[in-house]
Amino acid sequence: MIHVGIDASAWDNERGFGRFTRSLVGALAARGGDFRYTLLFATPPERPVPDGVAVAVAGAARTMAAAASGAGARGGADMRAQSRAAARLGADVFFFPAHYSFFPILSRVPKVVCIHDTIPERFPDLVFPTRRNFRFWQAKTWLAKWQATRVMTVSDASAADIAAMLNVARRRIDVVTEGAEEGFRPLPAARAAAARARHAIPEGAPLLAYVGGFNRHKNVLRLIEAMPAILAACPEARLAIVGRTTGERFWDNIDELKAGASRDVRTSDRIVFTGEIPDAEMAELLNASSALVMPSLWEGFGLPALESMSCGVPVLAANRGSLPEVVGDAGLYFEPEDRAELAAAAVRLLTEPGLQADLAGRALRRAGLFGWDRAAALAERSFRRAAGG
Repeated sequence: MIHVGIDASAWDNERGFGRFTRSLVGALAARGGDFRYTLLFATPPERPVPDGVAVAVAGAARTMAAAASGAGARGGADMRAQSRAAARLGADVFFFPAHYSFFPILSRVPKVVCIHDTIPERFPDLVFPTRRNFRFWQAKTWLAKWQATRVMTVSDASAADIAAMLNVARRRIDVVTEGAEEGFRPLPAARAAAARARHAIPEGAPLLAYVGGFNRHKNVLRLIEAMPAILAACPEARLAIVGRTTGERFWDNIDELKAGASRDVRTSDRIVFTGEIPDAEMAELLNASSALVMPSLWEGFGLPALESMSCGVPVLAANRGSLPEVVGDAGLYFEPEDRAELAAAAVRLLTEPGLQADLAGRALRRAGLFGWDRAAALAERSFRRAAGG
């Protein structure tokens, strides 16, 4: 029996690293076999833990939640508490689902560290408010890769980036995948209509959706700037922007996005910010959409794309990072820094006869290639490699 300790610092986060951790741990627990798991929390969890998974609490004073908002960060005492607790687990392997929450462990336990992407290294000026923040990030990344027995990531594109930009030997990198939750699937038309009514989107109006964060590398402003050209060809089109708009995410630019949406009279009543919504409502809104738009300058995986494809909705995707690897033939691509090219892809999807339906069928087939059980099987392989030295 291989005992895997797991850093659960991000467990209570709604999406992002929290979603990845919860979904992967749930799939690992469901597989059974010769593994057992213990989740290590800084403070007691708010969300439930899968049956059969043990829980340990380090008793730290602060968690990673403050760091996510940029309001603070864990202190040295908190990380020492977590480090000591991790060493006391007596695990055969210790797993960090995201090196964002990495802390050093002063023991010989083999460590698997998941580095999701190299976006901070690629776009430091867009990700960090100060050079000092970036230097701290670099130090943590260096320590994480130095302590890691194996480095895990979520796409071949990210594996290539980690090898090239972080100087990690490719033979030390294990690629897993991600999956969409069961609620992301084709839904009855009545539920899609209810989603439109909820956000005052007229029935029959072509709808584009964006789902995700509002950090600058997400490039949402470029999508907003492309809307006038889209509306010139499709006057009834709407854009729904889904994500937390409270400004509580680390260095987001939501105020700039809202100003951009209201700057042009043609777009002021055609763009709706839904705020953060539950998965069930998000699935309904995706089902009501003609396409999801992902204009990111880079992605390590791009889970919203997979969630959209699982609903039978094609993706308009930037031609960079992992998005071509994930979306495949289930969408159209554009250069993310060219608003005219973005607009042209959207107009083509909304106006070319039969194209949206063809891509929708491809989206469902493509989504079937991904899943959390597959991710769990690949993660187990990584744990075995680490435990075996």
